[in-house]
Amino acid sequence: MNPTAPSSPSSGTPATAGVQPSGTDPSGLVDHTDLVALPVGFPTGAGLPPVVLELGRLFKAAGHELSLVGGPVRDLFLGRVSPDLDFTTDADPDTTLRIARKWADAHWDIGRKFGTIGFSKGGWQLEVTTYRAEKYDRDSRKPQVAFGDSLDEDLLRRDFTVNAMAIRLPSLELVDLFGGVKDLAAGRLRTPGTPEDSFSDDPLRMMRAARFASQLGIGVDPSVVEAMTAMAERITIISAERVRDELVKLVNGSHPRAGLNLLVDTGLAEHVLPELPALKLETDEHHRHKDVYEHSLTVLEQAMDHEYPAELEERWAAEHPKAPGGGPAGTGESGEDSDGEAETERFVPPSGTYVPAPDFVLRFAALMHDVGKPATRRFEPNGAVTFRHHDVVGAKLVKQRMRALKFDNDTIKAVARLVELHMRFYGYGDAGWTDSAVRRYVNDAGPVLPRLHALTRSDVTTRNRRKAERLAFAYDDLERRMVEIAEKEELQAVRPDLDGSQVMQILGIKPGPVVGRAYKHLLEYRLDEGPHDVQTATAELLRWWAEQPESTA
Repeated sequence: MNPTAPSSPSSGTPATAGVQPSGTDPSGLVDHTDLVALPVGFPTGAGLPPVVLELGRLFKAAGHELSLVGGPVRDLFLGRVSPDLDFTTDADPDTTLRIARKWADAHWDIGRKFGTIGFSKGGWQLEVTTYRAEKYDRDSRKPQVAFGDSLDEDLLRRDFTVNAMAIRLPSLELVDLFGGVKDLAAGRLRTPGTPEDSFSDDPLRMMRAARFASQLGIGVDPSVVEAMTAMAERITIISAERVRDELVKLVNGSHPRAGLNLLVDTGLAEHVLPELPALKLETDEHHRHKDVYEHSLTVLEQAMDHEYPAELEERWAAEHPKAPGGGPAGTGESGEDSDGEAETERFVPPSGTYVPAPDFVLRFAALMHDVGKPATRRFEPNGAVTFRHHDVVGAKLVKQRMRALKFDNDTIKAVARLVELHMRFYGYGDAGWTDSAVRRYVNDAGPVLPRLHALTRSDVTTRNRRKAERLAFAYDDLERRMVEIAEKEELQAVRPDLDGSQVMQILGIKPGPVVGRAYKHLLEYRLDEGPHDVQTATAELLRWWAEQPESTA
């Protein structure tokens, strides 16, 4: 990591680092480049939006302190654009509301009990929090919040030195009591006080250390690692939802291997994701096999290579407002061209990519795809090591862990499906598949098919170049066949040739389980032999019906 070195700004130079509104601004009313230049001591070209100075002047006029704090200050020195505008003040929440309510376009106080009041102004979202000290009881999952009375105390209670910097407003004075700028330059994560005190106050900070290692590509000070290792069990008092949110941010970071290794090395993973360290299967000279843990991290990194920058699709949608998925953000509506004909063009990802980055479902499935191996490992008499049905076992383990972490059902279903299907492709290049098998592959994958493409390709980590090329060629061929069959049969929307109403009418039956069985049989018939006309499908339905016990009732 090479953060921009502090230097004096060049007059007239456009700002290259700063903050931006958290959310889109399709109206163009917010000028993202109209930033206030910062004085000597800040990176060249860094700036802040005028609303920051305006709010600072309001608080000063009211006799109160206000400082920009945390992430947006850190990101100025990293040359990154921050989506957040976080402030801290000596004013209590009621006073904060009184000072800024009329100035702001809107406000919200959902975080009032924690001292936080939110505002929006000119397309920007701002959160102002009263100086505070936050600690956990030994047996409590919820913080006890006590408001503080100084900026120094507030910065001391923050998680890491790189997040314990502030800019006093409106004077633009940098406050860096604990060496955050130096730690950024050194690529080092430290705590303002002792890490033991910091993690005792909020054990989730141990997860945050791993998350920042992933997001920022920053190293972790040995004292922090030592404290994390000694206090790892304390993470168990934190709610599953908070742990889950940190895990998602870690996996979606730019350097997830660093964060995951930290979780495993310190023992935190044993409490939050025990399936991960379990992948470190012991090996010996007689039973050689791939290091499953290292393999899984490599598959995760290779899966990231199959993501494309999300802004590519956003830019394409803006340039093709009438195409399916184009138009106003989130409408997903297609339109018509100047001749009144509907456009059929759709966004096509760059070659070799399938989903916009970061895609948590793909990444987590890549990380967890082999978690069924420890339970299914067998040493065969001939010296081979087998992991039969580890895909099915792994899918069950993934569901259990994600439920424990309180993931939503759709995310759990998608990840588990990918784990269950990740071995389906193997053997295609040797034995070949019928059209029926290709249809089933697509049908079974359903909406996760693009991710399954990415996962299957990423799961090739062999050093045998010829084997890797053979597998890549085979998957290229499979995708080609999918396209050919899809063009003939609309493969992505495979349905039986008769619907439920037709089944009931032909068989003279009422709604019930039998209709479902008949529908399932017709779907199997469709997958095996392709589409049929109504007459042929009806004949097959009647043939099936004659074999059912209900037909003679």
